Amino acid sequence: MEFPAASAHRGLVPWLGLLLAVFPSCLPIWIPPTTAQLSIVSTFAAEGQDVILRTRNSPPGASVLIWYRGMEMKYSNLIGYIPLNLNQYITGPKYSGRETAKLDGSLIIRKVTPSDLGLYMVVAVLPKHQSAIGYGWLNVYRPVSVPTLLASNNTVTENEDAVVMTCYTDESTINWLFNAESLLFNAERMKLSQDQRTLTIDPIRREDAGNYQCKVSNPISSIESAPVELDVKYQ
Repeated sequence: MEFPAASAHRGLVPWLGLLLAVFPSCLPIWIPPTTAQLSIVSTFAAEGQDVILRTRNSPPGASVLIWYRGMEMKYSNLIGYIPLNLNQYITGPKYSGRETAKLDGSLIIRKVTPSDLGLYMVVAVLPKHQSAIGYGWLNVYRPVSVPTLLASNNTVTENEDAVVMTCYTDESTINWLFNAESLLFNAERMKLSQDQRTLTIDPIRREDAGNYQCKVSNPISSIESAPVELDVKYQ
């Protein structure tokens, strides 16, 4: 449904006027008597998942709930609004066809995409021309891809050689495994690069022989590289 003109929805004219008066000075902010503030529960989701953005500390007596993308209360950022006494959802320019505002104060976004990532704002219109405003963040993630682990040398000699292992990935959260367990770092002989992608062992000792992997993750998924076997020769 398109954003209604006044002539098309006479009963909604007060709310239309409110939405078109987009400057905060037109909507005095409600200051609650306690520290509880209206907000949106920040959420992360996998790409393609249906997400519910929930509000908390909703003030009593709200007559309209208005949802926006971004920090500015202006018409071009409007997703939609729902007059609670009419149970009718009216959409705006930021409505993609996948968002639905609910009477319980939540916003449903179906099959989220990376373009949905960002800041959301909800405005609760209160009596006496006041309003309460809350913000929250939606993060959208893709499942991580399998990283590739390469070693500078797979066969080395104890106390003579060094090994450099590099984990090739676009992810920022990287953990190192040794024989399928978390690697116990020896600070005297092992060093990690600042981005965690490169492991250097110098010098090599016989107890370093075994299988190495790097594991990458984000809030919705994790996966390990194929193991790289390190063979250590010693007398």
